[in-house]
Amino acid sequence: MTAALEEAKCAADRDEVPIGAVIVDPRDGRIVARAGNRTRELNDPSAHAEILAVRAACERAGAQRIPDYDLYVTLEPCTMCAGAISFARIRRVYIGALDAKGGGIMHGAKFYDQPTCHHRPEVSSGIMSHECSAILKAFFAKKRAKSRI
Repeated sequence: MTAALEEAKCAADRDEVPIGAVIVDPRDGRIVARAGNRTRELNDPSAHAEILAVRAACERAGAQRIPDYDLYVTLEPCTMCAGAISFARIRRVYIGALDAKGGGIMHGAKFYDQPTCHHRPEVSSGIMSHECSAILKAFFAKKRAKSRI
């Protein structure tokens, strides 16, 4: 999760919502892909950290599915990202902070609980949750302070 937080910090430096994701090969613990949000930079609403990391890991593997890999993400994925994670057949998802407003795994659509979901990764949450939520709170507090000026 530390590496995912580094990606979130880089995203914040780019004025992106600070969410980071890394994909790990659990056989040797090696990070095979890492990303932070780039929606503003790329003018792409789908350029969430999770999507970018999944794309990079699949490209590296030369496959559309990466069932032996684990994803660490600083914030609960939205429904779009939950779908991509499922379609990529990622084995496990480790979540930092939960997202009651926009999350799609533990909240909202609860994508993996739907009968139409073909692959349900193992999900663990609360990993470094304080650090993961703190970076988001600081980012939005700074945004709100700027808007008052």
